Amino acid sequence: MPTVSDVLAALDALWPPELAESWDAVGLVCGDPAAEVSRVLFAVDPVPEVADEAVRLGADLLVTHHPLYLRGTTTVAPLGPAGFKGRVVHELIRNDVALLVAHTNADRADPGVSDALAAAVDLRVTGPLVPDPSDPAGRRGLGRVCELDAPLTLAEFAARAAHGLPATAAGLRVAGDPDAEVRTVAVCGGSGDSLFDEVRAAGVDVFLTADLRHHPASEARLAGRPALVDAAHWATEWPWCEQAAGQLDEISDRHGWALRTHVSRTVTDPWTGHAPSTSPAGEPAAPAAAATPSSRSTSSGAPR
Repeated sequence: MPTVSDVLAALDALWPPELAESWDAVGLVCGDPAAEVSRVLFAVDPVPEVADEAVRLGADLLVTHHPLYLRGTTTVAPLGPAGFKGRVVHELIRNDVALLVAHTNADRADPGVSDALAAAVDLRVTGPLVPDPSDPAGRRGLGRVCELDAPLTLAEFAARAAHGLPATAAGLRVAGDPDAEVRTVAVCGGSGDSLFDEVRAAGVDVFLTADLRHHPASEARLAGRPALVDAAHWATEWPWCEQAAGQLDEISDRHGWALRTHVSRTVTDPWTGHAPSTSPAGEPAAPAAAATPSSRSTSSGAPR
């Protein structure tokens, strides 16, 4: 049976820590490197719900995309507004669950987070959006440039993205002519509005990403192409969990480790409801209707 150290070495080969941004916090957060591993859970966020899930599952290792402590800390005391982070650490250590983070190193890897996003929306990757200059093969980097097998309208592409990605309360926002033809798409899992210059340079028809802010999105649309499809941050990164679990399955089979891998289907997107606007612009809003609730978890398949 492999140890935490064995699995960590295998996953570091998939997502080399040196690919991470200088500000990032990746690698082993807690856990005994010598402890044995038989069951691994993959998730996007190291939040209490996911830590509880790892314990219930009997996992020895929890692998998350987002860091628990990104900006550093001097305490893991379960106190104050950020006390939930300390509680996560205590819960995992008390139950012998190690925590590993693969963040921007997994974004830049080959395959990486954006490859999984492209696959979820049935796109063919042609290369990275922002190539990693240290990769002679030209496959690593941030984001991906993709092609459709057959052209769609923007409305049809947005519907495909909504079907391929896990459901969230906010759904997807779209900016552009719904009848415009779409042949090429840039994708970036997670927050992508810092990449508009690269997206425009790629000459794609659509940019699919998350967390688009008003001013960058408005300026991008006024500059012309591409159209924008803005999904929930969590939804654009969740497909990586399935990809990563599959990669570890292959490693386990090759080494005869007999690991059992699992993907969390707990919806950790922070938004839990959506109240659509019902009044014309410029007129007083009618009394708000009840927000549509969003299920926090599902038992099988992609979170819906």
